Amino acid sequence: MSFVWPVTATLPLPEPMPGLEARFEPLVPGLLDAVVAVEQRAYSHPWSRGNFADALAVGYQAQCLMAGDDDALIGYFIAMKGVDEVHLLNITVAPEFQRQGWAVLMLDALALWARGQGAEWLWLEVRLSNVRAQQVYLRRGFNRVGVRRGYYPAGRGEREDAVVMSLKI
Repeated sequence: MSFVWPVTATLPLPEPMPGLEARFEPLVPGLLDAVVAVEQRAYSHPWSRGNFADALAVGYQAQCLMAGDDDALIGYFIAMKGVDEVHLLNITVAPEFQRQGWAVLMLDALALWARGQGAEWLWLEVRLSNVRAQQVYLRRGFNRVGVRRGYYPAGRGEREDAVVMSLKI
């Protein structure tokens, strides 16, 4: 069973911004500048333009969530398909759109795509300090299954642990 992303799937924006609509579009090279700009605003240790370009070059599932007629970038995700699983590599909501339900929408879209690919599991890592993201994942049914010690850079030569989470889909 294959899944084709609808080109113009329109979804209403959760409150408090009624009337604004969003749609998924493939992350293409022409969107890299906008994606990198959001990434740099959202994280202390952002992915580089090269990380995104490499993900596109190898064919990872990469989607942007765009809003309105001005194509505002709400967020994006990148995931890698395995044999019977999908690994979420990056999911980001632009700071100005955070706390409005967009991460949940993107997670649900990813799970739908993963099921269509025959995946049984969705996996991710999240910084130990990113409690808000962990709460979102837990509410969507993910379980904490382990810790990767020193997985993320934390500045000044330090490293931060990652919580490994999975979802049976």
